[in-house]
Amino acid sequence: MGRDKAFLEFDGSTLLQRALALARLVAPEVCIVGNAQQFSPFASAVEDIFRDHGSLGGIHAALNASHTDLNLMLAVDLPFMEARFLQHLITQARADSALATVPRSSDGWQPLCAIYRRGFADLAEKSLRSGRNKIDPLFTLAPTRVVDKSELLEHGFSNEIFRNLNSPEEWQAAQDKQP
Repeated sequence: MGRDKAFLEFDGSTLLQRALALARLVAPEVCIVGNAQQFSPFASAVEDIFRDHGSLGGIHAALNASHTDLNLMLAVDLPFMEARFLQHLITQARADSALATVPRSSDGWQPLCAIYRRGFADLAEKSLRSGRNKIDPLFTLAPTRVVDKSELLEHGFSNEIFRNLNSPEEWQAAQDKQP
């Protein structure tokens, strides 16, 4: 993208401000995984324990720093995410003992818009120490509550809520679609 997505503006706010506002609507404690010096002015910040290990490394770091059993992981680059969906996700996680409650949209797993119990950190660490940085295979190893495509549709959620921004073209397309 050429610059930190967290500070890109979308509909009058940065993506970071939007993600924090959504998270604070549904979570009692909010933490940012990233450069502590850069992000600590906005919320508690924690850095990866396993550096350069992708999203699994970030999830592991967040879970190790957490003081709660249920933990929402929310990527900063989901400008169309809805608080109503996050609340649905939390409700499903509370009703189940699974280590992970993860949406599976028509685009596949959505591990950065999911709920993890702190116990998932042990499985993540074992995988990271073995040099396996991919999170998707862990959903077949750990007890996982899947929020599938049919459930998403049944509750009125569009696949659009998972649309993330990884390129200047995706960024421009999202800007053109702003409310």
